[in-house]
Amino acid sequence: MDRFQEMQIFVVVAQEQGFSAASRRLGLSAASVTRAVAALEQHIGTQLLVRTTRTVHLTEAGQRYFDDCRRILAEVQEAEDSAAGSHALPRGQLTITAPVLFGDLFVTPVMADYLCRYPDVSINALLLDRVVNMVEEGIDVAVRIGELPDSNQHAIRVGEVRRVICASPGFLAEHGRPEHPQALAGLPVVATSAIGQQRNWPFLDGGEALSVRTEPRLTVTANQSAITAARKGLGLTRVLSYQVADKVAAGELEIVLAEFELPPLPIHVVYQGGRKAPARIRSFVDFAVKALREHPALSAAALLHEMK
Repeated sequence: MDRFQEMQIFVVVAQEQGFSAASRRLGLSAASVTRAVAALEQHIGTQLLVRTTRTVHLTEAGQRYFDDCRRILAEVQEAEDSAAGSHALPRGQLTITAPVLFGDLFVTPVMADYLCRYPDVSINALLLDRVVNMVEEGIDVAVRIGELPDSNQHAIRVGEVRRVICASPGFLAEHGRPEHPQALAGLPVVATSAIGQQRNWPFLDGGEALSVRTEPRLTVTANQSAITAARKGLGLTRVLSYQVADKVAAGELEIVLAEFELPPLPIHVVYQGGRKAPARIRSFVDFAVKALREHPALSAAALLHEMK
């Protein structure tokens, strides 16, 4: 068995976290799989896997080697596909990242539809509320909300979202509808650290920047929790428009102070490689761009003008 085959077997063992499961997936005997990994460890001179009676997991050196093996195997597959004239056929694994709630609401349905259309592609999705370094973490495609820094990566704008203030109809009936951001200083507020400033909420008043300090009754780290509290009538909250689009459409929340909002934030699909990117990346980007551009919740103009 050559080194390339040993690397392939090692990757599958790490993914399956077991020799028996890997042998079934590969169609090899468990003994052959075990010998291949042992031979690889002997050649490298370090332990790659920690074996227990029920599972195996990567050592620190094994994790680094696993990442390198996946990259090398993917590059070899792409080279073979290109040489065979099948570069246009999507196949292999994609690694995609998006913010947690946005990924749940918008990117996951896109991924599911894409995978149904392209059965030879698999996706590893990292839904994280932090900016992932695409190069260092091996990301093929990222969905970003906000202005993008200058980079060599390709970006396609697919929509925009607003930073909105909202509350339940019951809360507004009891406390009144604020007509100016300064009125927030005397109203109960639900703050979220996920959108940035917890206490100081920025606005534009006649084109001039305005910051209003609030005194939150509840501060949470997750936007969804703030939205739930606002729906229950606890107070006003500031979130991104896509996060409450369905709640506003259903009459559970209402937008206030729309004329004082900051400019909308752009949404981009970011990817590496441009026209030279593998077919799986190019096809997913095309698929995602079309789906996201068609979604009404991702158009600031289409969403939720202040209800009077």
